[in-house]
Amino acid sequence: MKKASGVPLKPRALRPGSRLAIVAPASPAEQARLAAGQTELGRLGFRSVSSTPPCPDTYFADTLEQRRANLLRAIAAKDIAGLVGLRGGYGSNYLLDEALAKPLKAAKAVIGYSDLTSLQIFLWQSRRWISFYGPMAAAGFDAGTGNPHGFDEPSFLNAVRQTENGWSLNLQAEALVRGEAQGRILGGCLTLLETTIGTPWELDTRNSILVLEDRGMKPWQVDRALMHLKQAGKFDSVRGLVLGDFPDCEPPVAGSPTVRDVCSRILGALKVPIVFGAPIGHTARPMLTVPLGVKARLRAQGEGELEILEPAVVA
Repeated sequence: MKKASGVPLKPRALRPGSRLAIVAPASPAEQARLAAGQTELGRLGFRSVSSTPPCPDTYFADTLEQRRANLLRAIAAKDIAGLVGLRGGYGSNYLLDEALAKPLKAAKAVIGYSDLTSLQIFLWQSRRWISFYGPMAAAGFDAGTGNPHGFDEPSFLNAVRQTENGWSLNLQAEALVRGEAQGRILGGCLTLLETTIGTPWELDTRNSILVLEDRGMKPWQVDRALMHLKQAGKFDSVRGLVLGDFPDCEPPVAGSPTVRDVCSRILGALKVPIVFGAPIGHTARPMLTVPLGVKARLRAQGEGELEILEPAVVA
């Protein structure tokens, strides 16, 4: 598969009344959570449609053929302004190949996190699509704005509506390595980014502000993943790092190294600005929405600030 180059493709801004397709390239979700997510999207002014079947295929939301067909249908439909993930889980990687890349023309907003990292990296590497690392129908929107396991409304609306200029995100974190750096925001879920290595859509992290987050890992498992990325050269030209708060990743033995300790030891040696503990992706706090593929400036001081230097969408 030929990797994309050139100017990033920005989707059209989402406006009140925009029609959003809820797509499920990975795992199924409870219907009650889907319904709550659709209600919240409606409150934000969007119309949402879902093709999620009532009977999932084992731990996938549907068969491979149907998941691919639903995704391609949403991308092709002229009345669909953007795509929102149902939830993560597992399965997006099954959809990634040349057949998926061919029909990708004008960019549409693709919103999600977790397992959708695979799809978002694929869209970036194959077509330079800007996407949005943020809430999903049954994993963020369902819990509502400002609530635990919910989402941060201002950052979401800035990401999908702001067409005139950039904006800033208070990362609500801490600086592991102080400093300031500028680059293109890339990344996502740590283990999903790691699995792109060796594929035709392996993420090119050069000159990036790299976002890494995950959940449910022991500190030594985070250590292993970071060492793999380091040995694969993925940190060689990184300008800065924004790290999530890694929930459910407590050390198995009291007093043993934490994920923060692991990140400080391995990544601190890079001598680039690093912020740890941002509510991005898997987090119990209201989730920030971060556009992937746009230029940004990271200020690693205090709680950390990510200044988005350009709109992520066009009018």
